[in-house]
Amino acid sequence: MNSKIYTTLEWHKITQALAKETATALGKQKALTLEPGNDRQQMEQSFAEIAEVERLDTEQKSLPLSPLEDISGALKRLDIAGTLNGKELALIMQLLVMSDALGRFFDELEGEDIQLPLLNHYGEQLQQLRKIRLELTRSIAPDGSVFDEASHELKRLRREIKRQTAQIRAQLERMVRTQSQLLTDQLITIRNDRYVLPVKVEYRHQFGGVVHDQSASGQTLYIEPASVQELNNDVANLRVAEHNEILRIYQELSEHLIPYVDDLTTNQRMIGQLDFIRAKYRFARQMHATRPTIAKDGRTLHFKQAIHPLLDPKIAVPNDIYYGADYDMLIITGPNTGGKTITLKTLGLIQLMGQAGLYLPTAPGSVLAVFDEIYADIGDEQSIEANLSTFSGHLTNIIHILEQVTSRDLVIIDELGAGTDPKEGAALGIAILNRLATEDAIVATTTHYPELKAYAFEHPKSMNASVEFDDETLSPTYRLLIGEPGRSNALEISRRLGLDPLIVEEAKGYLDQNSQDLNAMITELDEERQRYEASYQNLKGEMKQSEKLLRDLSKVYSNLQDHKQQYLEKARQEANAIVEKRREQADQLLSEIRNWQLNHPEGSTVKEHEIIAKQKDFEQLKEQKQLQNNKVLRRAKKKAHKNHTLTVGDEVKVIPYEQVGTLVEQRGSHQWVVQMGMLKMTLDEKDFVYQPTKNEPKQNHVTVHAHQAKNIHSDLDLRGMHYEEAMKALDTYIDQALLAGYPQVTIIHGFGTGVIRNGVQDYLKQNSRVEDFQYAPHNMGGNGATVVTFKH
Repeated sequence: MNSKIYTTLEWHKITQALAKETATALGKQKALTLEPGNDRQQMEQSFAEIAEVERLDTEQKSLPLSPLEDISGALKRLDIAGTLNGKELALIMQLLVMSDALGRFFDELEGEDIQLPLLNHYGEQLQQLRKIRLELTRSIAPDGSVFDEASHELKRLRREIKRQTAQIRAQLERMVRTQSQLLTDQLITIRNDRYVLPVKVEYRHQFGGVVHDQSASGQTLYIEPASVQELNNDVANLRVAEHNEILRIYQELSEHLIPYVDDLTTNQRMIGQLDFIRAKYRFARQMHATRPTIAKDGRTLHFKQAIHPLLDPKIAVPNDIYYGADYDMLIITGPNTGGKTITLKTLGLIQLMGQAGLYLPTAPGSVLAVFDEIYADIGDEQSIEANLSTFSGHLTNIIHILEQVTSRDLVIIDELGAGTDPKEGAALGIAILNRLATEDAIVATTTHYPELKAYAFEHPKSMNASVEFDDETLSPTYRLLIGEPGRSNALEISRRLGLDPLIVEEAKGYLDQNSQDLNAMITELDEERQRYEASYQNLKGEMKQSEKLLRDLSKVYSNLQDHKQQYLEKARQEANAIVEKRREQADQLLSEIRNWQLNHPEGSTVKEHEIIAKQKDFEQLKEQKQLQNNKVLRRAKKKAHKNHTLTVGDEVKVIPYEQVGTLVEQRGSHQWVVQMGMLKMTLDEKDFVYQPTKNEPKQNHVTVHAHQAKNIHSDLDLRGMHYEEAMKALDTYIDQALLAGYPQVTIIHGFGTGVIRNGVQDYLKQNSRVEDFQYAPHNMGGNGATVVTFKH
């Protein structure tokens, strides 16, 4: 990218703002030296890295980065076997501590299954030099000083210095108490690293000792008493030894670091990169910037609700700026200070940001083009030193652009053709635009010339645009209107400001007809736009009302559906309760009928199978399903009856019982006797459907296929019942078990006196539907239960 574009669009302000978001020296250096490129892959990677930091922010996590100075100089000295000082060792220790914190941070992310492959790639390259890190943290303080524990010798020396110093202070404190009249102040101080007392100048000879300093007034002498001179000498020697020991420790630690210079260099580079990525996210968050999509063709550009990145987003007016298949040149017109130049700078600077891998200060869904070069001619190009006028400066710049431009470039020109005669300037502007169109470049330019407005109408690859001007307030709105040329407002503004209307009318007369026609056309287009915009706003409002109404209706409908299910469930429960109550009453009635039948066998007119059938009807009421009215079965029955004439021996499915039987006799025109196992029943044709066989040989008997009735178990427990009660229960159960299709059941009668057991076996001997019965196996009750097998 040419360097002039950075100056023209003030790129350095972007990099400086980005650098403020960094924490490390290397991260700041990366931010300040950031430049746009045209490598799509690198741009996508930068966007993806920012997105991963954004993911961390969403997870309420943050990279553990803190301020870190550049240690490149220290590493270079280590590379030549030099010795580092305390501050440099402290910086390397800080680097290693931060590397360790980052390593643990990425391990935690992996444990929580937070996938950040790009950031993790940098984290994996961090070298965890644990041994040397622990050695540094044990020896060096964050400010570069050396801890006592760095060596046994250092600890001994410092302990001895402390002891000797305490002796000196004790002697001097006694002197302060006993000779206070000789002192200007009762305190102990230090001069030239030796302990002294402030003595009045007139007592110099009386006090004795070595003078190390004098006060500014000359009234006080700082004297080292003779009694502590030897102790001070000892302390001085100890401090020299301490200094030498510290230098030895510096050298030893530096030697230990030399093998890890490459690892330390890598760690600093990775930490700087992570800091740089985090800074890009913070910069984006500060601007409310979003991630763009890179255009597949490299030329499509659509910045939605774009604002200049250096303006306050709270007051800046956002605008849509876009290029597509319909046009490559955008010619912007409008009044001065209306926002034309800032629109050009917004376009160029946002494009530079995108190609530098930064998020854009636009609305979501923006599309970024990729240009090889971005050329701009904006501002006053006059130069006194180069003997260039404004026009010459602009033209020199444009000549350079025309010599270099290709179809993969963006060209931005402010006030094309300005600075000379309007007619010639307009003609030159048209010719320059034609050359740029020939090169197929993407162009954005501003102008005041009506000829260029007309050019935009006539040229197939160009589009008019304007910055809006409010005629009522006589001020710009800074809104960009693509597709609509700007009109001259000079005469209207003059009239509104109070210029004599006669002068305004005279001025209009001097305008040529083409200019008047063009302004009239522009005015008409503007009025039409305002009408469409008003209609759009009305439709938008109506749409919002419709959406609100739809949400309200959906909510009401949802409530109704919820209540509907509640009401249905309540009704179902009430209906089942009623049916259950009637069933209990029916059971009692059937029980009474059966008792009557058992007590009067010779006079009984109620058939057993009819009792069971009625009982089954009552059971089906609880499910609220009337199979007789089932449409599917009716259609199946009609189809079967239609295709087949019923004859004796046909198999049919009895709908009320859901069983298969055989026709044995016809009674009347629509009634048949049906054999179901051991039972024979007279049924209407509407109660059964023909059941075709699949070429099976005729059997001499029909097996009843039935679903096991609800609540009918394969065993009956008679224990605790009286004899008569047990026999009634046994008789009812055997009938139900047969209809349920059980091949075998178990009657539990217990041991007791044997009365019920004998009664059960006597009943089974007389029942013709019983094939066999015997006591249960020992593990199933033995003689306390009887296993009954029915005939097939």
